Amino acid sequence: MSLCYTVEHMKFSDLDSYDYQLPPELIRREPLEPRDSARLFIYDTTNDTVWFDTFRNLAEYLPKESLMVLNDTRVRPARLWLRKPTGGKIEVFVLVNEWDGTSLIPALVDRKISIGDRLRFPNDDGLVVEKQEEAKFFFRLESKQSLFELLDQFGETPVPHYLETDKKDETKLRARYQTVFAATGQSVAAPTASLHFTNDVFQSLDIRGIERTHITLDVGLGTFAPLSEESFTTGRLHREFVSVSNEVSEIIEVAKGSGKPIIAVGTTVTRTLETIGRTRPIIQFSGPIDTFIFSPYR
Repeated sequence: MSLCYTVEHMKFSDLDSYDYQLPPELIRREPLEPRDSARLFIYDTTNDTVWFDTFRNLAEYLPKESLMVLNDTRVRPARLWLRKPTGGKIEVFVLVNEWDGTSLIPALVDRKISIGDRLRFPNDDGLVVEKQEEAKFFFRLESKQSLFELLDQFGETPVPHYLETDKKDETKLRARYQTVFAATGQSVAAPTASLHFTNDVFQSLDIRGIERTHITLDVGLGTFAPLSEESFTTGRLHREFVSVSNEVSEIIEVAKGSGKPIIAVGTTVTRTLETIGRTRPIIQFSGPIDTFIFSPYR
């Protein structure tokens, strides 16, 4: 199943409406502690006013007895530093979100390599270049260990380069760039809207009668890709793999059918719900989605 939404009268000039100025000094370089101490932006649509609170008070602004849907994907330490045949270091960014676990391993690299090259791990295991498709390379693994075992042993958390993180403390970084409820899947980036949740926040949601359930969407590099004219002419954006269990689909279907407010935490969940919600009843789903939502989507 793969769904998208196209609008034929979308004009290329409208692409400019997505541009905005974000001063570098307003980008926080390191996460706040505790997680729920971040600022909470509140927009009241009834009187068109904006103000700020703290994320730990989120429950106060959500409707009682609603359903909250979160993305429980796990971020994998997908950035590797390996050795080329010449002895030089090379950065290999493993696209674990695109790998099916059996075929060749897709990755991006920051240096020139050739088909047949063997890139060595510190323990002398290797990734052998089998083919290239545009900027993407595909590797065969030479190791008795699994790819994920090697990533856990030698990989780095793929945080954005602009963040000022202490790469010497990889253990701390892996914990911080992970949601407190991460459970399954393989993402190369965190579902960032969920990083501020804590057990205290969840407790306050419980008190307000807000039910929670989880989908799994594996976040890929495409989530950061810039918009282009091609995106609007084709009506397609990057593809991402999603899994919605039968139990979760039934919970969402009941909420939808009863008119219960459904709160999507972040764009990954929004994209998932808009995809599975196009058919009724909502059913179990597992596969790629490429839903592209833009004005005047309803």
